[in-house]
Amino acid sequence: MIKRHRWSITLAVCLVSCFVVLQEVAVRRAQALSNDTYQELDTFASVLAIVQKNYVEPVTTKKLIDGAISGMLASLDPHSAYLTPDLYRDLEVETRGSFGGLGIEITIKNGALTVVAPIEDTPAYRAGLKAGDQIIKIDDDFTKDMSLTDAVKRMRGPKGSKIKLTLHRNGVPELFTVTLARDVIKIQSVKAKMLPEGFGYIRVTTFQENTGEGVEKAIDDFESKDHGKIKGVVFDLRDNPGGLLNQAVKVSDDFLDGGLIVYTQGREENQQQKYFSHKKKDWTDYPMVVIVNGGSASASEIVAGALQDQKRAVILGTQTFGKGSVQTILPLDDHSALRLTTARYYTPAGRSIQAVGITPDVDVAPPKETLASITQGGGEFDENPEIHERDLPHHFQNGQKKDGNPAAGESAGPASGADKGDKAPGAKGAKNAKGKEEKDVQLDRAIDILKHWNTFKLQLAKGELQSASATETSKSKGD
Repeated sequence: MIKRHRWSITLAVCLVSCFVVLQEVAVRRAQALSNDTYQELDTFASVLAIVQKNYVEPVTTKKLIDGAISGMLASLDPHSAYLTPDLYRDLEVETRGSFGGLGIEITIKNGALTVVAPIEDTPAYRAGLKAGDQIIKIDDDFTKDMSLTDAVKRMRGPKGSKIKLTLHRNGVPELFTVTLARDVIKIQSVKAKMLPEGFGYIRVTTFQENTGEGVEKAIDDFESKDHGKIKGVVFDLRDNPGGLLNQAVKVSDDFLDGGLIVYTQGREENQQQKYFSHKKKDWTDYPMVVIVNGGSASASEIVAGALQDQKRAVILGTQTFGKGSVQTILPLDDHSALRLTTARYYTPAGRSIQAVGITPDVDVAPPKETLASITQGGGEFDENPEIHERDLPHHFQNGQKKDGNPAAGESAGPASGADKGDKAPGAKGAKNAKGKEEKDVQLDRAIDILKHWNTFKLQLAKGELQSASATETSKSKGD
């Protein structure tokens, strides 16, 4: 009896202790939330109860809560999102460079599911999908009001399974349908080759695990083929949607000899970060041109901005996408996660490219696309089919004054592709309707700059590089 009595007393003490701990946690949480927040939560609870009682069909609390969380994050900016356990797993796999699907990056523009860019060497790329294409239907389901998360989930699937996309393209008067076979998307993020002129060519399609190592290997190969020297490098970041911040820093470091690469500013102390390049013993300042376009976003813009501000390379092409924010993945207890915009990032000169982008030193636009590969005719193409950050709903501004520097005391600080313009030109030009390789005018101009590097380098150092005048000067001097 005494033992049982002691056991009862011990159990009672434990229960009281647990109650006190739970009460303390509740009080702390209550103190962390304002009265206004509790009033709004009461409204939310009322709406939840009304929907569950009156909706035409029974609906689970989890489904309603998940939808509310998704809507809350989607209302903040285009890059914050709620990741269900399945989507969170997909994101982890995607950053390792292998996932199942079509290989297409999409966004919502003007209420329509819109292609930002196809990823090179994927089913979407081979099928000819282009930036600005609106996806009207996925199989037989209309995409109007379909969330980005749902659209990505529908496009994922086992290798070999078929999917139909009904598209609207600017300049094409009728809808058209393409049928694609899903594949295991294994992205080779770094591709390199020697150009006929003796210059090295490196293309980075996305920044994922080991991208930095791939770039370093390409540089080493160039050096070994030219007796330890590099004549010049074309670094192609066209239609690169971004990826991992640490890999953007690593790649920038490969081309720089010390100095700031990028810094981030957010509300929390751990979001105030600076990333620097290392000094090298055997540094070689070889000629370098970086090619960008409207599909170059986030991590691509970090690299281009660092090389431009440090006057390490000539930036050539068209205005970049303009995504100057950092997203942090915050795992939750149920194996889901939040992808939350937590900071803005700034180039070494203090520029925020958010909703602005990187302006090339040499502006070179590719030729306008033709409709030869599509039977429908009539109409004209949109003058600017590329999508930029400023076109997306709920995008935020770059938080800078008109002089281009961060506003005093203002908080500021990459995102993963879901599934961006023109077909990624790559080392080879895109093929036309007859299967012949089209001329890559941007790559040709980059090679021309490397051939006349002394003139361009002088103008770059003086900050006087202009597209038309620089080209004419280099041709006239012929150095």
